[in-house]
This record gives sequence, C-alpha cells and structure tokens, in this order.
Amino acid sequence: MDNKSPIGDARLLQIMGERISQRRLQRNRSQAHLASEAGVSKRTLERVEAGGSIQLSNFIRILRALDLLDGLDALLPEPLPSPLQQLKLQGRQRQRASTVREPEAASEAWTWNDES
Repeated sequence: MDNKSPIGDARLLQIMGERISQRRLQRNRSQAHLASEAGVSKRTLERVEAGGSIQLSNFIRILRALDLLDGLDALLPEPLPSPLQQLKLQGRQRQRASTVREPEAASEAWTWNDES
C-alpha cells in the first residue's frame, strides 16, 4: 500500500480489518476474548474486522492486545530533522512551524507616474 495507490479509504479499512481478523485467528482467540482483552466491546471488534470505522483509541487497544503496537513505528516513524536543521537547532527541538509567505498581489498596475 503506497500513497499513490488508487485504493480508497473503504478498501483500506477492509484490508486492515481482514489483517486484524487473520492475526486474531492465528493467535486462536475468539472475538469475545480479544475484545475483552483489548477493553472494547465485541461489536467494536466486529466492526473493525468488517472494515468499519472505529475510534483511533479503540484501534490502538486492539493492536496492543494483538502485540502489534511495534508496527506503528513503521506506520508513522519519528521525523528526523535534515542535516541542515540539525546544525541550526544544535540539540534544541523545533517548537513551531515557519509561516509560508504569499507574494503580495499588486492592487494596481504599476506606472511611471508620468503626468504630463
């Protein structure tokens, strides 16, 4: 799955739900047992396995119960500053994003002010 793939959100949710279901079955756990371990309702687990949308906190609980939290580092790795930023920051952590300045639009056409 890459960013430029034509797979829609609904299909991605379905793929993720199938993978969670497969992992649950590999670990020989029922939906009720995994839901109880994760601290979510059985209906929530059924929804995610069917490709439905759930709260991110519930998704994290399910991943934790399946010992899949390490995969989140691959999903969202910690950003590393560029070498130039490392020199500028010299050990300090960046606190703000810089503003993007738009070029000012000319309100009037420029003239030479030749009033003869």
